[in-house]
Amino acid sequence: MRHKEPGSLARPRELVVAVAPLKSRVNLSTILRAAGCCGVTRVIACGNAKVDPTVARDSLDQITVENRRTLPPVLKALREDGYRVVGLEQTTNSVSLHEYRFPRRTVLVVGNERLGITEEELRYVDDCVEIPVWGAPHSYNVATAAAMGLYEYCRQFPEG
Repeated sequence: MRHKEPGSLARPRELVVAVAPLKSRVNLSTILRAAGCCGVTRVIACGNAKVDPTVARDSLDQITVENRRTLPPVLKALREDGYRVVGLEQTTNSVSLHEYRFPRRTVLVVGNERLGITEEELRYVDDCVEIPVWGAPHSYNVATAAAMGLYEYCRQFPEG
């Protein structure tokens, strides 16, 4: 089901959000709300994805949410379709979000709350971006991290 495009962008966003199976429907719903605020129109949610419409709010009017069983086949297909697959994950070779230059055609991969992006999923990720942390705990909540990644992409491409 296709919804209306956001009206304030000069061109549609070429950003897809791909979300690993999450335990909390509040986290997924919060990610959808942030994606909606950023003008994203496509989110792929894996696993038993459930959305709380009171948290996701009006984002559901503009976002097509696709449910898939697992992330690897999704990432493989999007990569073959010409997207750069960018994981929000702390790895040996990850780049700070402050320094990363997003390609316009990007898939932003959001990992599970506890496991992050698994080794199998990382095989399909082109770049890993980490968000600097200055205290404890050593990582942000998944929905908070997703919002930061989305916001930085939009800062780099404010017109879409």
